[in-house]
Amino acid sequence: MPQRELLRRYIGPPLRQSFAEILGTEEDALIERAVAAYRERFTEAGIYENRIYPDISEGLQSLKDRGHRLWVASAKPEVFARRIIEHFSLAPLFQRVYGSEPAGRNSDKAALIAHVIERERLAPSQVYMIGDRAQDIAGGRANGTRTVGVLWGYGSEQEITHARPDIIVDSMSALLAKLT
Repeated sequence: MPQRELLRRYIGPPLRQSFAEILGTEEDALIERAVAAYRERFTEAGIYENRIYPDISEGLQSLKDRGHRLWVASAKPEVFARRIIEHFSLAPLFQRVYGSEPAGRNSDKAALIAHVIERERLAPSQVYMIGDRAQDIAGGRANGTRTVGVLWGYGSEQEITHARPDIIVDSMSALLAKLT
């Protein structure tokens, strides 16, 4: 498996979980050192080493224009998720950005989605959890939301299909067609 493909599977899940698997250990001290080293580099440079997929900005604007309220629910620490959203000038499109806390609280996607639903006083049946990883779909399902798996992110088509979201889309235009 090419290194890039190997690394992709660690994008999305909580860092502690990923480093436990990468290092082959459950030793908390070692995992915490790895997380700290990763975050140090990520804070300085890695945070900006990404790009927006084609049509995302316009698609999010279209959803907002149609009256959809949008939130971010990221396993990344909230401070980093906010900085990324602001860096790409997407902040005006979202009601709020939610993420995990440095100590790991809300790093589990189901717990984070539950937190957003409670904090925002949302009716789960009126919420679409849109994500590119199996954890996103499982987290939405655990909270009674409708789920949409997107095929343009870090998860593979096999991962998304296996997660069994309510809807699967392969482009922003397909998503917009489903969310009328």
